[in-house]
Order: sequence, then structure tokens, then C-alpha cells
Amino acid sequence: MKTKFTKETYLYWYELMLLLRRFEEKTGQLYGMQKIRGFCHLYIGQEAIAAGAMTATKPEDKFITAYRDHALAIAKGISAKACMAELYGKATGCSKGKGGSMHFFSKEHGFFGGHGIVGAQIGTGAGLALAEQYKGTDNVVLCFFGDGAARQGILHETFNMAMTWKLPVIFICENNMYAMGTSVERTSNVLDIYKLADAYEMPADSIDGMSCEAVHDGIERAVKRGRENGGPTLLEIKTYRYRGHSMSDPAKYRTKEELEEYKEKDPINEVLRVIQKNKWATEAEIEAINERVKAEVEECVTFAEESPWPADDELLKDVYVQEDYPFIVD
Repeated sequence: MKTKFTKETYLYWYELMLLLRRFEEKTGQLYGMQKIRGFCHLYIGQEAIAAGAMTATKPEDKFITAYRDHALAIAKGISAKACMAELYGKATGCSKGKGGSMHFFSKEHGFFGGHGIVGAQIGTGAGLALAEQYKGTDNVVLCFFGDGAARQGILHETFNMAMTWKLPVIFICENNMYAMGTSVERTSNVLDIYKLADAYEMPADSIDGMSCEAVHDGIERAVKRGRENGGPTLLEIKTYRYRGHSMSDPAKYRTKEELEEYKEKDPINEVLRVIQKNKWATEAEIEAINERVKAEVEECVTFAEESPWPADDELLKDVYVQEDYPFIVD
């Protein structure tokens, strides 16, 4: 079976997506045990977007997303241990236990949230891109948001500004069809979200989000444009979440038949099928990957369980930044 992607790429996609799936499954289990509390949104079913985005970008590129952020954070390089500790609210978490599920963050890894306010990351993502442009780098920003956030006014203001200034930002709408629980068809006359870019003459595309290959190709084209001062791109990546909007959502607004239809094209199974058809890994080697992922998830839970809670004096830290500005005079 011929493919333009290498054996190493497929093995990377498989192990990364499996880690994201198993991490989220464990998160759901721990939430049911009340080890994790508060709001919690799982990425199960959408893993191909994270995998394709990683192979189409470089480490210096920045990611910013909404509250369904666990998988993208891990893909970007934040350790599963730091992510699980954050879910537990522990001091060793990637946001010192203060952010929880919706507010993962790591400047070191170029991951700028995790944002709880719907659509807030759209404007902030353009701001990150403006900073890269100002500094003269060729880095791009991938700004992820959902189909629900596509209805927010900030999207239009940001699109206008991003096109005017030709910012190196790729706006990625992860369209999983239902926002919190209302279908795209019931919220807008524009069913193809990528067409929202037309009003700003912004390049746009619609992509199959259940395919790592399609995601990689679409993001790669947009990234190339951004690096070459071609400005922003809107990508509507059509995907599907297997679970509800959040842990409290029974997802009764969709049929079992629809869910099963999407599970039949599960991105992890599709990538594994390519690996097996090309005989790029033996069954023993695949099982070794499975066991490695299982062990990593178990280790991250143990790490979170054994980590300390934040100290009381941490409560008001990191709320404000105190700086001296000698150039300001009274």
C-alpha cells in the first residue's frame, strides 16, 4: 500500500493518538471516581487533528485552544504527568494546579491555553501571531476553536484585523457538529463554516478531521502560506467527539447510529491499518507500543496521586504581574 508519508510518521501518529485516547479514557474514569472535579471536556474521537497538526508544524510554532485542551497540550510536548497533576489540582500541574482541566498552559512548549471563555482564544491567537510578526520570526500560530465559537463576534473582528495585517495565524475550527449540544444546522444559515472567510478574502478550506493525512496536508499548506507572509487561513476541520460536550452531557441529541458511523472511521484504527498493510510493525511491536502507552498513563496517575497540593500562600500568586516601568513619569 503506497503512501506519501513515511513509516516513522505513521508509527508516530499511532502512538501519539493512542496516548491521547488512553489519557482521556483514564480522565473520564477518574472523573467518575471524583478524583477530578469541575468542568471536564474530552477529546476522544478528535485525535487525528492533534496528530496531523504536529507533523505539519515545527516546535517553535504556537498553539492556542479552548477548554477541550488536554490532547493538544500533550501533543505539543507537555508531559502526561504534568497534565494529569493539573487535572487533580496539584502543585506539580502544568498550571501549578490553579487552572484545572480548561486552563493548561506552558510557555516552554509554546502552548498558550486552554481558555474557558468561548471564542476568547481567537483574538488572543491573533495577538500571538502579531508578536511573532513583530519579532521577525517565521513562526506561525495555530488557533483552535469549536463550531460554537464560530458564532462569536470576536471571530469577525479578529478575521478583519488578521487579514489587514497579514498575520501568520491559522484559524482552525474543529467542527464536531454540535457545539455544546445544538447542531450547526440549528444555529446558522451558513453550514460550511470555512465560507465565513469569504467576507475577508481569507484563504480557507474544508478538511476531513478523521484523517491524519488530510489534516497534515491542509495545515501544511496553511503553514507554508503563513511563513511566507501570505497571511492567515481558516481551516474547517470536520471531526466528531465520541463523548458528550462535557462529562455532565449524556449527548441525547444525536443518534447511536450516527455515533457508530463515525467510530467505523476511527483515526487510530485507520492509521494502524496502514501500518499493518505495509508490514511496518509486527504484532509484537504494536503490542509493545500499546503497553508503553498503558504504562505512561498509569505513571501519570501515580504521579498526580502522590503530588502535593498547592501551598496556601500560592493563592494570590500569578494573578497580577508586578513590573517597574522607568519610562513612565508622573
